[in-house]
Amino acid sequence: MTHNNNDPSSKRSSTAGLTLLALGIVYGDIGTSPLYAVKETFAPSHGIALDPVNILGGLSTIFWSLMIVVSLKYVMLIMRANNKGEGGIMALLALAATAVKEHPRRRLVILVLGVIGASLFYGDAVITPAISVLSAVEGLEVGTAAFKHYVVPISAIVLITLFAFQRHGTAIVGAFFGPICVLWFVALGAVGVYNIAHTPIVLLALNPLHAVLFVTSHGMASFVVLGSVLLAFTGAEALYADMGHFGKRAVRIAWFGLVLPALVLNYFGQGALLIANPLAIENPFYLAYPSWALYPMIALATAATVIASQATISGTYSITKQAIQLGYLPRMNILHTSAKEIGQIYLPAVNWVLLVAVLVATVGFGSSSKLASAYGVAVMGTMLVTTFLTFFVIRFGWRYNLFLSLFATGSFMLVDATFFSASLLKITDGGWFPLILGAVVFTVMVTWRRGREILQACLKQSSIPLKSFLESLMRHPPMRVPGTAVFLISMPGSVPHALLHNLAHNKVLHERVVFLTVVIEDVPRVSEKNRVRIEELDNNCYQIMFHFGFKDRPDVMQALALCREYDLNFEPLETSFFLSRETVIPSIRVEGMALWRERLFSAMARNAGSPVEYFNLPTNRVIELGTQVEI
Repeated sequence: MTHNNNDPSSKRSSTAGLTLLALGIVYGDIGTSPLYAVKETFAPSHGIALDPVNILGGLSTIFWSLMIVVSLKYVMLIMRANNKGEGGIMALLALAATAVKEHPRRRLVILVLGVIGASLFYGDAVITPAISVLSAVEGLEVGTAAFKHYVVPISAIVLITLFAFQRHGTAIVGAFFGPICVLWFVALGAVGVYNIAHTPIVLLALNPLHAVLFVTSHGMASFVVLGSVLLAFTGAEALYADMGHFGKRAVRIAWFGLVLPALVLNYFGQGALLIANPLAIENPFYLAYPSWALYPMIALATAATVIASQATISGTYSITKQAIQLGYLPRMNILHTSAKEIGQIYLPAVNWVLLVAVLVATVGFGSSSKLASAYGVAVMGTMLVTTFLTFFVIRFGWRYNLFLSLFATGSFMLVDATFFSASLLKITDGGWFPLILGAVVFTVMVTWRRGREILQACLKQSSIPLKSFLESLMRHPPMRVPGTAVFLISMPGSVPHALLHNLAHNKVLHERVVFLTVVIEDVPRVSEKNRVRIEELDNNCYQIMFHFGFKDRPDVMQALALCREYDLNFEPLETSFFLSRETVIPSIRVEGMALWRERLFSAMARNAGSPVEYFNLPTNRVIELGTQVEI
């Protein structure tokens, strides 16, 4: 029985399944924003009276922010700027850098800004689990004040359990994410309808004039409150980052079909409650529900925030892997937790560092309200960089004219810059935390990138051209021994140090010699037909290049099997892999980095993950030979 891939019912079924999965992974973060967005927007500390006019204005601002930033900017525009179907700031960075590769200065600016945006993403990744779980567990305080002192410990236990579970993968619980999130969004919308029915005047907030009046009639307070309004669309970056897993169609259907209506209904429902009872500002989300529904909603909210946190953690693994592949971070141990889904990975080092940072934020800030002040800077910084990079893709990648490119991104950049400026006002209240985290990650990324460039330059200076060396060597060849020697080299066309060491100490050359270079392209994936490039040298020597995308697993053994098509067979028990491991010696050089950065680079190089695991080489067939390089 054959399966018809063009069957409309099959496509509908596939889209429905992807849409359900997208609800759990893509919309977990933005879907839990109602837990704290309204509460922080109308916080008494802003000095704006909690009267019906201001409530309508605040709700209108939230509504139109969702429409402009999420619906128009991300769902309609930026999701088009994908790197062969893949999204996320590292994918966009690669796309923008490729678009201006003939303009070195523009490329440098793009690379710096892209790394800044990626660095701020890590700040967002720390705060999202902390604020989400805290805001859910804080519902216990609504039931009874006796739980107040247990909120932080319970939140910490939930987070530790979540991070401890990561090594098992998400395949088992992932199947429940979608249905739980459907229930969550239905509950959001239902309580919204319930409260709106009691105070229908709240629907006037759909009029954008209320938003304009709200942000212009309170002086500096209006500007300050924008730093809280932006909490309503935190997680919008996930729409773009996760589109590669589900496709634009599923992400858009989920947004317009369920998520947006549910969020708007809930925000308006909380606003209706505040118009009827301003004292509910203590916790308008939970107080909007009948008393009998409080504890079931706390349980459901906790589950939803765990899912939101899981999406952020998985996103952190993904962006870290991309940064490693693109040369911005050292190799790390990457475990694949699913035999079917290549995107399901686990990075132990990232997991435990992230857990420590999340617990520090949870215990240090102690409440969702305090964390809310820290949230906006990281979120808006990343969004602003995304919009900026999109301009270069539209202008230089798609070749649109300057006016259209500026029109498409300029208005969004103005909105992003306004929200980002408002979030900067909260630096002293906690905004410093993600900025410090981002600064640390930025320093690490640019130091590793620059260190690798300096190291490659040093190696190139002392390198020997491969072809001329082989010609000279074969005039008086050493003893040839059975088997194949594969020398991994980062610079094709040069003699690997491991070969020189092998000749100096063992005085032999294998019967077949392969010089192998692994190249990571600025595209998400490289097809198998474009993976292998072979150049035959004399005397049974070969120069091979394997091309991988930044989302591919650089599996050398799997790629070697593809060489059969070129009449090159590699028997595992007859193939030895020779690696050169450079020991970096920091020194004071004019063309180098500051000494502290060189020491940082040296430390990272020493502790980088094993290339044996990274390239999936057989551990019992690998020989590592070291060399010292002074930078």
